[in-house]
Amino acid sequence: MEDLAGAALGTLGLVAVAGYLLGSIPFGVIITRLGGAGDVRAIGSGNIGATNVLRTGRKDLALATLILDAGKGAVALLLARWLFGSEAAGAIAGASAFIGHLFPVWLGFKGGKGVATFFGLLIAALWPLGLMAGAIWILTAFLFRISSLSALTAAAAAPLLALLPLAVLGLPAPAPIILLAVFTALLIYVRHAANIARLLKGTEPRIGAKAA
Repeated sequence: MEDLAGAALGTLGLVAVAGYLLGSIPFGVIITRLGGAGDVRAIGSGNIGATNVLRTGRKDLALATLILDAGKGAVALLLARWLFGSEAAGAIAGASAFIGHLFPVWLGFKGGKGVATFFGLLIAALWPLGLMAGAIWILTAFLFRISSLSALTAAAAAPLLALLPLAVLGLPAPAPIILLAVFTALLIYVRHAANIARLLKGTEPRIGAKAA
C-alpha cells in the first residue's frame, strides 16, 4: 500500500512539474520579439499577457498571445486527464500550468496575470463553465471597457457557476474542477491587486488605451 501511495504521489509530482514548465513558456515575450514589436515588458503595464501585447498596436500578436496562453493551460489539463484518466491529475496539471504562467522560471518568476490561461483551463475542464465565464467577461467588457474588471468579475463568477447553474442543468462539476476554479480565481485576484487599487481610484485604463 505504501508503495502504491508513493507511486501515486510521484506521478502527481511529475504531472505538476510538467504542467508548470508548460505554463512557464512566456508566449507574450516570444511573440512580440519575433514580431518585431520589442520586449512587451518594456511597454504599457509591463505585463506579458495579451492585453498588454495589444498596446503595441499589433492585434495579430495580441490574438496569438491570447490563443497560446489559453492553449497551454488547456493542453496541460487535457493531456494529464487523458494519460491518467483522472480529473484530479488534470486539475493538478492545469493548476501547475497556471502557476507557471504567473511565476515563470524563465523570467525570474515575474509572469502574467493568468486571465487567458484561466479561460483555457475552464474550457478544457468543463466547456459549459468556460463558455459561461467567457460570456460574463464579454458582457462586462462591453459595458465598462475595462479588461481587469471583466477578468475579476468572470473569475469571481466561475466557482459559483460551477456549483450552481451547471448542477441545475444536469452538468455538475467534479470536485477537482470546482477546486481548480476557486484556486485560479483567488490567484487572479492576488495578481490584480494593483488593478483593483486603480479601479477603486477610477484610474484603470480602458481596453485599447495605451498605458503610461
